[in-house]
Amino acid sequence: MLQRCQIIIDRTNDMLCKLVSWLTLLMVLLVFTIVLLRYGFNLGWIAMQESALYLHAIVFLLGAAHTLKADEHVRVDIFYRNASPGRQAWIDILGTLLLLIPVSLTILILSWDYAVNSWALLEASGEAGGLPLVFILKSLIPLFALTMLLQGIAQIFNNILFLKDGVR
Repeated sequence: MLQRCQIIIDRTNDMLCKLVSWLTLLMVLLVFTIVLLRYGFNLGWIAMQESALYLHAIVFLLGAAHTLKADEHVRVDIFYRNASPGRQAWIDILGTLLLLIPVSLTILILSWDYAVNSWALLEASGEAGGLPLVFILKSLIPLFALTMLLQGIAQIFNNILFLKDGVR
């Protein structure tokens, strides 16, 4: 049961990672186009610049859970680096339970009304010619917290299975 839940969460985050990878390429091409138009032809559109901002937010907020899954996140290695694999698993479990889950839940709770109110207004950009999609941008915050929370649970399951079976 634990392994099945972990696999489902991991696969979901892998699919998000593939989406984020393509969006990263799109963001690079868009920013290149913005710079080329601005400095080469003295042209610029607010909507185009906001699109780059939105893509940047999507990449970071939806890519964070995969970064956690890939163990590429920032870690203070004072105790972790020299610990045995079993002790590392316990540090990961405790860090997830005491830090990641409470912070993710706090972000989820505090950002929920923020996003819901934005949806109720169908909030748009305050800039003339900006994108009418601010409500979608604000929805990324609770979605970030949810994906991090789920990946944290998957990490706990993975570490419990490791402590039980000795296999990752």
